[in-house]
Amino acid sequence: MSGSLRIHRPRQVSEAVVWLRGDPCARLVGGGTDLVPLWRSGLLPQGPLVTVRSLGLDGITLGDGRLTLAAGVRMAEAAGSPLVLQHAPAVAQALLASASPQVRNMATLGGNLLQQTRCGYFRARDPACHRLAPGSGCAARTGEQRHAAIFGASGACCASHPSDLAVALLALAAQVVVQGACGERRMPLDALYCVPGPSEVPEHTLAAGDIITSIELPGAESARRSVYLKVRDRASFQFAVVSLAVALECVDGKVVHARLAAGGIGTVPWRLHSCEAAVIGQPAAPPTWHAAALVATEGAEPLPGNRFKLQLLQRCVAHGLQRAASHAGAAS
Repeated sequence: MSGSLRIHRPRQVSEAVVWLRGDPCARLVGGGTDLVPLWRSGLLPQGPLVTVRSLGLDGITLGDGRLTLAAGVRMAEAAGSPLVLQHAPAVAQALLASASPQVRNMATLGGNLLQQTRCGYFRARDPACHRLAPGSGCAARTGEQRHAAIFGASGACCASHPSDLAVALLALAAQVVVQGACGERRMPLDALYCVPGPSEVPEHTLAAGDIITSIELPGAESARRSVYLKVRDRASFQFAVVSLAVALECVDGKVVHARLAAGGIGTVPWRLHSCEAAVIGQPAAPPTWHAAALVATEGAEPLPGNRFKLQLLQRCVAHGLQRAASHAGAAS
């Protein structure tokens, strides 16, 4: 690897955009915890790496009613930030549930949002993986399905999205700030990701040269009362079987605002709109949480090997709402 590795060190984001647009094989790299292993294994083109370390994409600030996290902030730094802990606890909880301490010390927030699929068939270079060989199908449909998605899958891909952070950010109505050839723009987090179509598996909606520079969170009361929970096969360094982020606001014993997002179940971070509709305006009490749990799996299309996720998701919704309500000062 070292003999052919080329690293560009731009001083400005606009310069990095030019490098990335000028070479289709170039890749932006922060901590490199995901990209470098993929690069070494040949799953990414052997092009130059454009580092973010000299771009000044760091810092966590609070102002104008927004919590802003620069995309180059390390996961460990964000997880321990007093601002994040106070204004977006679900984000801190999601980050601490991600990877290992060593990885969190290196990996950046922007890199985490754009990490490649963790599907074992893709990583093992299985010949029946549409991401590797378009038109070959999806090996998981007849193989190991425990970690496959039950929402948003297609014949081309049923891999679940790997990011814990993205699930928490979706529940907190985050926006990503992107700089590209046409300047700076903002988009809701859910507009960043693409649900795979029947024959295409796009990773995201970013154009060539686009760079995520920061993440913005509105200063909502529900964000300050948010929670994140994660069910996984072992206690450390494991991707979610099912995860859930809840942002809840209760007034006078009733739910006035709710956003729920789940991980491990969708090909993208999955918003649970039906659960939100089931709780808003209702008493903040266990019967409401259980009613929301019952509708959590509407529209799901499980495979034989992951049908258990239906019940697991329902239990996570009921438990997550109860935990969030206790933080919001409601009856639980």
